[in-house]
Amino acid sequence: MYDFRFKPFEEMTDEDYEKVGFKSGLEIHQQLLTEKKLFCRCPAGMFNKNYDAEILRHMRPTLSELGEYDGTALMEFKTKKEIIYRINRQSVCTYEMDDTPPFLINEQALEIALETGLLYGCNIVDELHIARKQYLDGSIPTGFQRTAIFALNGKIPYKDREIEIVQMSIEEDSCREVSDVGHRRVYITDRLGMPLIETVTGPDMRTPQEVAEVALLCANIVRSTNKVRRGAGAAREDVNVSVTGGTRIEIKGVPKISRIPRLTYNEAMRQWNLLRLREELKKRNITEETFGSSHHDITKLMKKPHYLPIKTAVENGEVIKAVVLKGFAGLLNWQTQTNTYFSKEISDRVRVIACLTTIPNIIHSDSKGDNLTSFEWFDVLKNCSATENDSVVIVWGSEEDTNTAVKEIIIRAKEATIGIPSETRQALRDGTNGFERILPGADRMYPDTDLPPKEITSEVLDDIRQNLDRPYFERIKWYKELGVPKNVISNLAVSPYTKLFRKSIEEYDLDPKFVSRSLTSDLNRLKKLNRIEQFDEDNLEKALKLVRDKKLSHSGIFYYLQKTFMNTEFNFDENSKLLSEDEIKKTAKEIIGSIDDTQLHNAEKKNEITIGIVMKKISLKAEGKTVREVVESILNGGN
Repeated sequence: MYDFRFKPFEEMTDEDYEKVGFKSGLEIHQQLLTEKKLFCRCPAGMFNKNYDAEILRHMRPTLSELGEYDGTALMEFKTKKEIIYRINRQSVCTYEMDDTPPFLINEQALEIALETGLLYGCNIVDELHIARKQYLDGSIPTGFQRTAIFALNGKIPYKDREIEIVQMSIEEDSCREVSDVGHRRVYITDRLGMPLIETVTGPDMRTPQEVAEVALLCANIVRSTNKVRRGAGAAREDVNVSVTGGTRIEIKGVPKISRIPRLTYNEAMRQWNLLRLREELKKRNITEETFGSSHHDITKLMKKPHYLPIKTAVENGEVIKAVVLKGFAGLLNWQTQTNTYFSKEISDRVRVIACLTTIPNIIHSDSKGDNLTSFEWFDVLKNCSATENDSVVIVWGSEEDTNTAVKEIIIRAKEATIGIPSETRQALRDGTNGFERILPGADRMYPDTDLPPKEITSEVLDDIRQNLDRPYFERIKWYKELGVPKNVISNLAVSPYTKLFRKSIEEYDLDPKFVSRSLTSDLNRLKKLNRIEQFDEDNLEKALKLVRDKKLSHSGIFYYLQKTFMNTEFNFDENSKLLSEDEIKKTAKEIIGSIDDTQLHNAEKKNEITIGIVMKKISLKAEGKTVREVVESILNGGN
């Protein structure tokens, strides 16, 4: 069954992904554009690396409502991390530090969330129930995140099918990680508590490229509200991936949609190759029941090592331990991802759980010659009673950390006999991923006792529906039917001026191509040329009305907007009509007659310069095409 070998990323086809049973879904986190945080009244969006104080905390797991511990919480507890929070008094209050109860949910944030739920075609819940989701990695000082499901069972069109929107939640954002070295993890708290929505799709994507395309579609749906934050960190995707015979693996915190294809490709490859590894172990008669290992303290053997990391460990008085994996010879070099091997699966566990974060943190006998000398390896294998069929993994550090590391090495090797362990994995820049933590289970969720349920009435939803524009995908379809230029369709669909565009087409009967360019390309040019960031919609509508009433030319609208938004004094008679062709000729002749020879500095471009000068003076009241034709006629000796 597992004979198929993954090709390089560029060579993989849709049929190849079908062979391995590739499936993927998304969990998209998007910050909302609100003034305040979700459960307190601190300002949202005040990002600042400066801090006024540091707080030290240690996290410990708590029992669920059913009297059980969550596996992820227990794993984090093993790390024995010191968590440092850097706090700025301008953006954090006692609520975030778990010293006072929460405020009632931010109504502005909830309204934005409900609007996005309706755009996804979801069913909105009748009553909002706040729950606590346990996080012991320290990213939230309370040890849990407040979250609430507000929408279910939506669908969005994609290609020839629909993508299921399983559920949507509103929740508070976590801290930003500054560093994670050894047993000390440092966070800055400016992002903490900001409102965000989580959108969960079904596992409906069949190739890595489809995952990226659906992520972009979902991003544009929420951006089309113009009520979400933009920029680095404002949107993050968790990508779930599985193959036939594998399990759901969550790649956490993908910062850019463009990285999704390679990340999902490598995860599918990893799972497939781990399943192939399990089959190889079976051929060697190594199963969960027959798996064997041993561990040994070899500190005394390493008297004068030449390998620098172990030499340093000896000089620092650290201990060195070896783990024998029975029958695993050669398998630590088994490829899992692109330029990545099974030994990294072990190294990652040691790094994350034993907190041996300096890389390399292990060496192994399958790569002899790269570290210890042949004689040193012979001595290690002999003292550990290892045979040529075994692999030996060496780890170094404190007594406590190496004890933890030894256990994790054995656990991860034994898991290889079973298949794919359920994990949350970290997205790496090269398109591969690394172990982050055990995949959380349902045991980490429990009801919040500080906040009452909140009714979501039909009246509230009706008010939101009345102000909704068409969903993003319907806008795209309509724009194409109108003949809007392809290069502006996507920008227009997420523009804050979509309602103004509709009004200009349906009420003012203006040309869709002209209006779409005016509300996208022209405004982008103004931003770049004049550093204008805000455009008053009333002024934009006024300019479009002047065009409708034939008081302002199509080609002159950019100049008009530039003067308007720069608050520049300029002469424009809103009561006069566009110039007739005869008036254009008369005015053009007067302007040409007044042109100084010094303005015509380039003889080869004399005509173009002249056209430009005339255009600049009368573009507000004459169409550019007509002006060009008139000026060219005059310059060529016409009347």
